[in-house]
Amino acid sequence: MSVQERKQRERAERERLIVATARELAEQQGWDAVTTRRLAERIEYSQPVLYSHFRGKREIIGAVALQGAAEMATAVRAATSAADGPRARVAALARAYLDFAARNPAVYDALFQLDGGLAYAQEDTPEPLKDAFAALLETLAEVTGDDVHPGLFTEVFWAALHGLATLTRAGRLLPEDAEPRVELLVDRLATV
Repeated sequence: MSVQERKQRERAERERLIVATARELAEQQGWDAVTTRRLAERIEYSQPVLYSHFRGKREIIGAVALQGAAEMATAVRAATSAADGPRARVAALARAYLDFAARNPAVYDALFQLDGGLAYAQEDTPEPLKDAFAALLETLAEVTGDDVHPGLFTEVFWAALHGLATLTRAGRLLPEDAEPRVELLVDRLATV
């Protein structure tokens, strides 16, 4: 291995460590606790080293969001591939999405609530974000109906899931009604 390859590998490892530590700190204490000073202390590198990877907290949030998008796409695809039939796949998608949001609140915030400097629904949208949307579209396109554009239907279904995730987390919805909400959403929106 050349010196250049080793340096690139070490740089990539430092970047993964920064993102993992930011994510861990955010999940434990919230995003307000994530500062470059705290991160530098936790990973035992200087703040200038952090700034050589990320210009600031906004870019770190963006990196966590991209990682989270890839994980969410994987979770949704795993759940839907294990389900039998279109309706079961849509219900599995909804449960997987809501479960991801509940288990990873800081990552979910990085994806959908905080400014990570990422472009959404544009030509320059990063691939992990496009793939997360594609993971939803793959299943929801099966139940869109003849007179509705699959992408538009996916946006509306996603918005409903996001509302459920956000309102549940904020304590505005009773957690014991989560499953009836999923059933209602699938029954009323998905034409199977």
